[in-house]
Amino acid sequence: MSQAQETPGTVTYDVIVLGAGPVGQNVADRARAAGLSVAVVERELVGGECSYWACVPSKALLRPVIAVADARRVDGARQAVTGRIDTDRVFARRDRYVSDWDDSGQALWVKSIGADLFRGHGRIDGPRRVTVTRDDGARQTLAARHAVAVATGSDPVLPDLPGIEEARPWTNRHGTDSSTVPGRLAVVGGGGVGVEMATLWQGLGSRVTLLARRRLIPRMEPFAGELVAQGLSDAGADVRIGVQVTALRRPDPKGPVTVTLDDGGELEVDEVMLATGRAPRTGDIGLDTVGLTPGSWLDVDTTCLVQGVEGGWLYGLGDVNHRALLTHQGKYQGRTAGDAIAARAAGRPLDDGPWGDHATTADQYAVPQVFFTDPEAAAVGLTAEQAERAGHRIQTVDLDFSAAQGANLHADDYPGHARLVVDLDRDILLGVTFVGPGVSDLLHSATVAVVGEIPLKRLRHAIAPFPTVSEIWLFLLAAYQDNRD
Repeated sequence: MSQAQETPGTVTYDVIVLGAGPVGQNVADRARAAGLSVAVVERELVGGECSYWACVPSKALLRPVIAVADARRVDGARQAVTGRIDTDRVFARRDRYVSDWDDSGQALWVKSIGADLFRGHGRIDGPRRVTVTRDDGARQTLAARHAVAVATGSDPVLPDLPGIEEARPWTNRHGTDSSTVPGRLAVVGGGGVGVEMATLWQGLGSRVTLLARRRLIPRMEPFAGELVAQGLSDAGADVRIGVQVTALRRPDPKGPVTVTLDDGGELEVDEVMLATGRAPRTGDIGLDTVGLTPGSWLDVDTTCLVQGVEGGWLYGLGDVNHRALLTHQGKYQGRTAGDAIAARAAGRPLDDGPWGDHATTADQYAVPQVFFTDPEAAAVGLTAEQAERAGHRIQTVDLDFSAAQGANLHADDYPGHARLVVDLDRDILLGVTFVGPGVSDLLHSATVAVVGEIPLKRLRHAIAPFPTVSEIWLFLLAAYQDNRD
C-alpha cells in the first residue's frame, strides 16, 4: 500500500482530492480501494452541498408535502387529512437528516477508508501541488504523485439586477436551511431547483409565485414542464411563464420585497428566491498556475482527465465539468475516475471505450434525473428533440398513465404521462420520460433499458407485476408494436 510521505514543509500523497462532498468521497474511496494514499481537502462541511443544502435537506422537506398530496388523491385517506402540515416537525426532520449541520460523522468516514482530511481552502500551486490554508492562516503544502481531483462543486449564479443587494434574495441554501415559512414567496427560475422549491414552500404554507422566462424544466420533454406547472397551480401557486424580473426593491431591511417584471407589473412578497443557474466553484483554486482560466468549467475527457494540462494529472469531477449537475452523476464520475487514476498509476491499460470501466459514457447517453415535484418528473436519456438533432430516426410512444390499472389504484384520477423515444434503426430506447406521483421509482428500470440497449423485442418479455404503476411499460411497448405493425 502506498503511504503519504513528508518532505520539509510538504506531505506527498498519491492522490489529492479538492472537495469532500459525495463526488470527492467517491473518487477518494476508489483510489484508496486500489491501495493509493489519498488526501482530501475541504473548506466547508465534509459532505458538501448535497448533504447540507441541496439533495438531502430538500428531499427531507419535500417528503411530508408529497405524502400529504398522495393521501389526498385516495378516497378514504383523503378524509383523514384534516389538519395543516406541522412545519416545526418538518424542519426538525430536515435537521436530523443533515445531522444539525454537524459533519463529524462524515469526517469519520473519510478517516475510516484510510484517507487524510485537511480542513481549509485548497489551492493548486503548480503541477501536482496543492496549498491548504486553514481558517487560522496556517498553511500546508501537499504534493501528488499521480493525480489531483477537483470536486469543488458549484455556486448559485445571481443575475445583475438593480436592487439585488438590498433585497437579500434567497438562494438554494436559504431555501433548504430556513426554518420560517414566509407568507409570500417569489421563486425566480423554472429549472429543477425552482420547481422543487416552489412545490416545497407552497406545501408548507407560503403563497408562492413562480416566475420563469421559458417553459419549466426545459431539459425534459415539454409535457413534463406542463404537468408540473399544472400541479403547482392546482396546489395554489401562481405560475407565470414568459416573464422576466428586471429589478428588486427592499428599502426596509425588515420589510417586503418589490419585484418588478418586464411587462411593467410589480409583485410584493416577503422573500424572493433566485434559482437562476449555477457557476463552477473554480474561481480561487489556482487554475491559473497550470494554464487554465479561473472560474471556468473544466473540459474533461471520458475518464474525467482535464484537457489542456501538461502531464495528465488533473481531473475535474461533478459540477465543475458541467456535464450533468446532479449528485448521482458526479458520484458515477468519481468512481470511474478513481478507477482510471488507479489503472494509470499501476501502468495498466485503460478500458476507456464506450461503456468501458474507465469511461463516463452515461454522461452523454443515459443521464437519469428526477424532480421531486407534485407530480414527480423523471427522465433518462435523450428527449425526442435531442434525438432528432443527433440524427437518429425515431418514433415516440406516448400514453397517459390511466392506461395502467395499477396507476388508477395508486391514486384516484392519477395525473401522469409517459413517453418512449425509440431508435427505429436499432429497435432500442434512446430516452424515457415519466411524469406522475411516485414515478421516480420507475426510472431505474428505464435507465437499465437505455444503458443496456435492450431490444424492444426482448424488453416486452420483462413483465410488470399486476397491479402496479410499472404496468405502464406493457402498454407503451404494446402501443409501439401496434404502430410498427
